[in-house]
Amino acid sequence: MPPRRRPPPAGARSDLPPWKIVRKILLLQFAYYVSVTALILFTTVVYGTPFSLDLILNWESLRGDTTIGWMLGLVWILNSLAGIIFLLVLVVRSKLVPDFALTIHFIHLLATSLYSHSIPSHLLWWSLHFASACLMTFGGIWACQWRELRPISFGGIASNGPGASSGSSSQPQANGGSPSRGRGRERSLPDNSDEYELAEMKGMGGQAV
Repeated sequence: MPPRRRPPPAGARSDLPPWKIVRKILLLQFAYYVSVTALILFTTVVYGTPFSLDLILNWESLRGDTTIGWMLGLVWILNSLAGIIFLLVLVVRSKLVPDFALTIHFIHLLATSLYSHSIPSHLLWWSLHFASACLMTFGGIWACQWRELRPISFGGIASNGPGASSGSSSQPQANGGSPSRGRGRERSLPDNSDEYELAEMKGMGGQAV
């Protein structure tokens, strides 16, 4: 008897085709950068600082000794909250969230290193993006699980609430009294003309004999 093959580990590669994985990664990365660009642009306009690409891809901009550095840190945290929405819309499944969330931050690390021609060396940069990755991962898992555990309604049955169950339970009780119509003389019935009276039928049977 041949040995059983082990099931593939749960993850994005086993649940999605490769082209879908690449497409979702590109969409998530694009949404990630569009969101942070809009937030940083708004911050620079309010603060009165000229906008530049260095504020996004240069790790030296995240410094703890300047006000703009702390503001950029707050912007990246807010952007991770927006990333939870992107994961909820594009990924949907909770068990795939860690793969895509960590991939987003890894690609950002590569883009930052290539743009700055060096690997980030500030502790604030690493701490900030580690917190962003954790927040996006756990927040995305919670949001997707909340969506997966929502009750499913079939044709509006689940949306009726307790009224549907009480109405359905009262219907058998109304029909349950119908067999009593054939017992004896039911003078109280509104449609006596359509009912058979057993006493008269027995009398007719006795005359026939």
